Amino acid sequence: MGGGYALVAQVAGERGIAPTAASADIEVRGISVDVQGKSAEDARANGWREAQRKAWAQIKGPKLSDSQLDGLVSAIVIERERLGPRRYIATLGVVFDRQRAGSYLGGAQQASRSAPLLLIPVVESGGAYITFEQRNPWQRAWAEFNPGASRIDYVRLSGAGGDSLLVNFGQAGRRSRAWWRSTLDQYGATDVLMAFARLDHQFPGGPVSGTFTARFGPDNRPLETFTLKADSPDAVPAMLAQAVERMDGIFTAALTAGQLRPDPSLRLGAGGQIDPAIQQLIDIGRAAQARKAAAAAAAAANAGVPRIEALPVTGVEPGEVAVRNFTVQFATPDAAAFDAALGAVRGAGGVRGVGVTSTAIGGTSVMSVAFGGSIDDLAAALEARGFSVRRGPNALAISR
Repeated sequence: MGGGYALVAQVAGERGIAPTAASADIEVRGISVDVQGKSAEDARANGWREAQRKAWAQIKGPKLSDSQLDGLVSAIVIERERLGPRRYIATLGVVFDRQRAGSYLGGAQQASRSAPLLLIPVVESGGAYITFEQRNPWQRAWAEFNPGASRIDYVRLSGAGGDSLLVNFGQAGRRSRAWWRSTLDQYGATDVLMAFARLDHQFPGGPVSGTFTARFGPDNRPLETFTLKADSPDAVPAMLAQAVERMDGIFTAALTAGQLRPDPSLRLGAGGQIDPAIQQLIDIGRAAQARKAAAAAAAAANAGVPRIEALPVTGVEPGEVAVRNFTVQFATPDAAAFDAALGAVRGAGGVRGVGVTSTAIGGTSVMSVAFGGSIDDLAAALEARGFSVRRGPNALAISR
């Protein structure tokens, strides 16, 4: 019961910030206007038309009349405004309908988007690294970002429920491909983007400087780093919103340059298929191990030590026997045992691919094994790898 209370404590509380802007429309924010009119209402109408023209010019649209722009705009977002009897001063956002505006824009707005990429925002403040453990302004800035005009297909988490356990700062530094595949599969992503932000307060109530780093992939590879500065803590949200826009530009430039290709090792074992390049590396490694074993056996024979030969378990070549999928349960008391079991099963003779169907650290996980042969042949191959095997109907349970 105490463990159950501890688990609830880790996922309870006000953690999540659901993405508030998830539309596919084209949004332009931060448009400043200062106009006059015959009345307050007329001044506001003039300000909104002026914002539409500025936003359209900012996304490099062709010259259109105000009536045509009215037909393309789906919403005006008021970020900040001040009204006078005949004057209107405001900072606005303009949202254009993608279907109607896309035919005028073309080019980059119609370019293909990336594969789904999981976004992990990490903020460092006061020596603490926070992702979804508690609400923070960096997470809010990404939640309020509208990716409609972006070529990046972001998978943004709210941080509620078990998100804070599965995706945290520790996950950003993890190298285990098996663990990454299990996490990405749960959120329907093919790879990962990491957005790091470091906030330094010069003194209470004073300027705040931010250092931002865009990273990609399970190896945490840096793409670009930049710095911004806010004059006071009240200006931090605007600085973070600007940082999000700039990071989106960095990710888009990396996509154009071909740097956001999904890691081939993250597809290893998916659907029973192995990338040919990875398979070649595996074959080279197995051949090297075989040569070392042969050399050690020859040295032992020359030294007069009795030689004991074990019958090798040979894999079934493709085409001779149909490849079948079998369910294998395995105990996973910790992450190291999880990775070790997957690696050992992949190395068994006759195994064509391994896919994780259920992950339960501290319990029993389940994998699907594509094997060229019968279930008895698979059991023999796993026993040769040092496992204790219990047979069932079209399924095996293994343990050390």
